[in-house]
Amino acid sequence: MQIVSFTESDHTRIGLLQDDGIIDLSQTNPDLASDMLSFLQQGETSMAIARASMGGSPHFSTGEVKLEAIIKRPPKIIAIGLNYRAHALESNMAIPKVPLVFTKQSTSSHGPYDPIHWSEDSKALDYEGELAVIIGKNCRRVPRAKASNVIAGFCILNDVSVRDWQMRGTPPSFTMGKSWDTHCPIGPALVTADEVDPHNLQLKTYVNGDLRQDTNTNDLIFDCYDLIEFLSTAFTLEAGDIIATGTPSGVGFAQKPPALLVVGDVIRIEIEGLGHIENTVMQEPENTQTY
Repeated sequence: MQIVSFTESDHTRIGLLQDDGIIDLSQTNPDLASDMLSFLQQGETSMAIARASMGGSPHFSTGEVKLEAIIKRPPKIIAIGLNYRAHALESNMAIPKVPLVFTKQSTSSHGPYDPIHWSEDSKALDYEGELAVIIGKNCRRVPRAKASNVIAGFCILNDVSVRDWQMRGTPPSFTMGKSWDTHCPIGPALVTADEVDPHNLQLKTYVNGDLRQDTNTNDLIFDCYDLIEFLSTAFTLEAGDIIATGTPSGVGFAQKPPALLVVGDVIRIEIEGLGHIENTVMQEPENTQTY
């Protein structure tokens, strides 16, 4: 099952992606939550209702709607650094013995086809194609063997990074370099855990059609279940939390010479079974100031 957040006629709600059409769940069951976070918080009840709508006639074609970020404001966006062996090596870092954890602020959540902002405050914008895990229920101290039970599904995430801000200070402050507005495109759909094997998916990232990343998720150092066990030992994972599992080798700063993003670049990330997201880099608008 592929569940999406979409906007049609200025009204955002959730639906099922089926071939090239959208089944509007607000029409099949008006009592169902209209936003993804509330939908996930309703648990298996909402999932069962959505499954019952599968196979129906689409209400819209994908061309008639705008796909939005799966969750507009996730409770948490938890990210993992250096979680592919080859990426650790290209970063001149040792293979981690435990997951390297940082956070992206929830305000960075962004649509799967919306533009990424390039700011005059930095000249070091970079991409990171990643598999993301979406948590389906509140949980704590989940053993690895039970981790699949708390997963709602998977999606694609671009952990857009402002490298000079990321590496500022001693020690570096990853959160400041990873949390800029628009810098966490996610989508295009929440693909439920019964549809894919998260540990055997091919991930590819293209910049302007040039293949930059091409790796299978079987190269993860700490897989999705390891991460859930590790993270939930310390704190509660909540329905709607997103875990960005890390990026493989091939990021822009590690190219020779470095190939950082500039205005006009188009980043396309594909993951087998999950579809693709595609975002164009644009100059940050002047109207972003609010005070």
